[in-house]
Amino acid sequence: MASSTPSPRYLEPTQQSGRAFIMRKMQGNVVMLNLLRFREIADYAANPELAPKEPISGAQAFDRYIHHTLPLLHASGGDLLFLGTGGPLLIGPENERWDLAMMVRQSSAESFLDFANNAEYLAGMGHRTAAIEDARLLPLTQIEKTSSSK
Repeated sequence: MASSTPSPRYLEPTQQSGRAFIMRKMQGNVVMLNLLRFREIADYAANPELAPKEPISGAQAFDRYIHHTLPLLHASGGDLLFLGTGGPLLIGPENERWDLAMMVRQSSAESFLDFANNAEYLAGMGHRTAAIEDARLLPLTQIEKTSSSK
């Protein structure tokens, strides 16, 4: 009888992935592509001080995270480039879905790390933690156009 082990969830970078990100020495703007799947009901167990009086959805908790984060992101020189609803994949596993796609730009990998370690930003991270069931984060840099790619 096959055991049904749950598939791994990804919520935060590991030390290994963080080290690999730094070692890439990305130059110029860095765009972070976020794919997010929300919990049906937000789980504030790790940050009860941020919990609302009544239960809210993961999507509502993520809205609180965005509201907290945007002024700090803009102050750091970053920008929210795209925020859009998702759903099932057109190409990919049929049972996989992402509720939200988000693209955030920072002027450099260093400014991203500075922002991600900002104490004021970290004070609101509990909303993101409460909201997210699973996530993917892909750092991107733009490919410069060549004369043959028009």
